[in-house]
Amino acid sequence: MSTNNNKLTTNWGAPVGDNQNSMTAGSRGPTLIQDVHLLEKLAHFNRERVPERVVHAKGAGAHGYFEVTNDLSQYTKANFLSEVGKRTPMFIRFSTVAGELGSSDTVRDPRGFAVKFYTEEGNYDIVGNNTPVFFIRDAIKFPDFIHTQKRHPQTHLKNPNAVWDFWSLSPESLHQVTILMSDRGIPASLRTMNGYGSHTFKWVNEKGEGAWVKYHFKTEQGVQNLDANVAAQLAGENPDYHTEELFHAIESGNFPAWKLSVQIMPLEDANTYKWDPFDVTKVWSQKDYPLIELGRMVLDRNPENYFAEVEQATFSPGSFVPGIEASPDKMLQGRLFAYNDAHRYRVGANHQALPINRPVNEVNNNQRDGQMRFDKNGGSSSVYYEPNSLGGATESPADNVTPFEVSGEAGTHAYSHDDHYTQAGDLYRLMSEEERARIVATIAGAMAPVESDEIKLRQISHFYKADPEYGERIAKALNLQVPVQS
Repeated sequence: MSTNNNKLTTNWGAPVGDNQNSMTAGSRGPTLIQDVHLLEKLAHFNRERVPERVVHAKGAGAHGYFEVTNDLSQYTKANFLSEVGKRTPMFIRFSTVAGELGSSDTVRDPRGFAVKFYTEEGNYDIVGNNTPVFFIRDAIKFPDFIHTQKRHPQTHLKNPNAVWDFWSLSPESLHQVTILMSDRGIPASLRTMNGYGSHTFKWVNEKGEGAWVKYHFKTEQGVQNLDANVAAQLAGENPDYHTEELFHAIESGNFPAWKLSVQIMPLEDANTYKWDPFDVTKVWSQKDYPLIELGRMVLDRNPENYFAEVEQATFSPGSFVPGIEASPDKMLQGRLFAYNDAHRYRVGANHQALPINRPVNEVNNNQRDGQMRFDKNGGSSSVYYEPNSLGGATESPADNVTPFEVSGEAGTHAYSHDDHYTQAGDLYRLMSEEERARIVATIAGAMAPVESDEIKLRQISHFYKADPEYGERIAKALNLQVPVQS
């Protein structure tokens, strides 16, 4: 039983008689340790911040729904995709990648695009970006890559030497670098950018038949980007510009929407396709695997409390539902562990029980206890193990992951496809002259502070291999000679 009399209380529910003056020994005496309200208030204040995310720290979020517009149940048995017109509540978090919690919204950076679907069979998360590819393709390189995007351990300043040294020694990054340095590197708003699952996933239908799939969220507002000078001005005048713009758009009833389409590849094509379909630095040609409409996502409700909903929201590409499974994508495989582990560290072992993360269906397992266990913790049930014969939770073999074939010797294996230049070059050649001039100026400006000409020349050689003009123009802008190509 609770009452709503609007009286100020302590955390244990007792009324607060004086919230303006602490308890002291006389008017000028020391503060008393028996002022438990003061102590609790200060102690809680010291603990208001959970550790910020190492990546994707600065973000904005909104609630909405996803509606199926095309029946693709021949490819997946996922219940929330089972019929046209079916709606599923969802929550999305947009974010920058490299910046800290207080950084500017309008920096040149990929944007996180994380979607949580509250389905009848559990939560399904698509944890993607606003780009269809990524800088690296093996999770073992991720900590090193992110270190280059963070601050120098001595100066605590951003370090372009590290950024370009790493990229120049990791040519698989060239495709994403080209996207990042292009006009698409700074979206005009969170509503006017596309989103991508980026990784390849596996869909499985009721017959147990599988297919590989990629997700594409296309904004219905149209893709719009910011001029670099305008973005820099906004970073100084209104560093929360994207967060503010999204909130006010939804608050005013201007609900943003995205069309979700998929590319579908037969399982056997993975062995013969010209690109490794599990290499997240590559895209599948839409001429080979055209986009197929799946549904529509609409954002129609702002969070009531930023910390409870946006900051405590946790996403993992390992949050699957029956009909959707992982692929051999090495970057994805690493993220299946890393994301939930980050949440266990940052928010706690019971993060998935928080209201923003809790599934709409009942959670029924034997994972008990842990810090901040705020539900009934399984109650009085004496069946806290499985297998059991006493009426406790039991497994559902029909919902097990479909068998998949593996072969070869255990060891460290490099990708067999090492053409890092064709797709980046194709993207450059699609640009207009004005777009090419801007990307050359952006890259030259970003590389100018690099102290080592060796690093600059090594990176320029990658641009040259993608397209000779691409490399030559950047070299000229930096007053360097293109290295002789072998």
